[in-house]
Amino acid sequence: MTNFKQISVALSLLSLATAASAATICVNAAGGDCKTTIAAAVAAASAGDTISVAPGTYKESIVIGKPLSLVGADAATTIIEAKGLSTGINVDGITNSKLGGVFISGFTVQNAKFEGILVSNASGVTISSNILQGNNTALDFSKGAPTCPGIPSFETGEDFDCGEAIHLMGADHATVMNNTVTNNAGGILISDDTGAAHHNVITGNTVKDNVFDCGITLASHVPAALTNSKTALGVFANAVIGNVSTGNGVKGQGAGVGIFASAPGTADFNNVVLNNTLTGNGIPGVAIHGHTPNQNLDGNQIVGNTIGGNGADTADSSTPGTAGINVFSVSPVQGTVISQNTFTSEAIDVVINAPGQFNVQRNSFTRGIVGVMNMGRGSVTAEGNYWACGTDPRFQFPGFNLCAAMVGPISLSTWATAPISK
Repeated sequence: MTNFKQISVALSLLSLATAASAATICVNAAGGDCKTTIAAAVAAASAGDTISVAPGTYKESIVIGKPLSLVGADAATTIIEAKGLSTGINVDGITNSKLGGVFISGFTVQNAKFEGILVSNASGVTISSNILQGNNTALDFSKGAPTCPGIPSFETGEDFDCGEAIHLMGADHATVMNNTVTNNAGGILISDDTGAAHHNVITGNTVKDNVFDCGITLASHVPAALTNSKTALGVFANAVIGNVSTGNGVKGQGAGVGIFASAPGTADFNNVVLNNTLTGNGIPGVAIHGHTPNQNLDGNQIVGNTIGGNGADTADSSTPGTAGINVFSVSPVQGTVISQNTFTSEAIDVVINAPGQFNVQRNSFTRGIVGVMNMGRGSVTAEGNYWACGTDPRFQFPGFNLCAAMVGPISLSTWATAPISK
């Protein structure tokens, strides 16, 4: 008969032995008993170790290929200066297969040519309480359209913004939380260039004034050659929760949150954008784009966000005025839910310009403007929304009353009589 008490004791001893084997390695530019560079500490570390970094400026690019914790004393005073270097921190799961369990916190990462922090093909990585500023410095406008000379070939979709400040590429079950991401070309990116990107959480971040691209982007790209895949690997089941994304893309074409499929076969589906504040961005607060046939943008949910003062969308996805949310696709889209969002200071709160089925429900729209516009290629149901006046919106016209209007074929039979509580 199995002796469960013996098993319990054995497991406890194993846990204590594992904890005892983990070490803390200190880093201090002044030396002493510590390593003088972070890279040297990473090289000396074993799996599970913690690297504790004293305040100072460390002019280096760090590559992490093993599970460890990299902890700065304070983000404001513990600085990774990556001027002239490719990345500030590179969590490299391409070279180090099955990499996971990396924790990064307490740093300013600045002035890298490409990403401040790049995570590729790794699982369970946490990036918390850092400052990312001034990265993507290789971005080049000399030929008119932005390019990024020298960016690695496995980054198949980043020529126009140098990878943004934090890039989860082919990553899964990562958490990016409570970071401040400012004055980079773009903010935070999840993409599938080198592997499927799924079950990642972006939460509690302030993403501000990244003027050439989106604040937060979920983008499906053509797969890199190293994947040996002829089809896109997919961006799916990711959650963008409780972030502030403001002032992004105002010199380019950046949304507060962008969900993009870039080429035939790409797939960006079943993601959630929940309880964010999305204001003052260059194009709509949430922009969902699919520009070619054979793309999958199904099942994305935009819920409980505060959205206002964003720009109009452009090019083939253009909106006839500033917009809070714009869904544009050539391919049919199914299962989109837009619910419990609050809008202010837009010409049009929600624009739908795609074939398929869309559920716009229980949102609070703005008086005197267009609450929902269906540009005619899909089926839009708009039940239970508050149209800023508590009455039937079907006979309202923008600019002539205190209600929000609806434009285009939209079905509804119910409406709210008061703003929607989240």
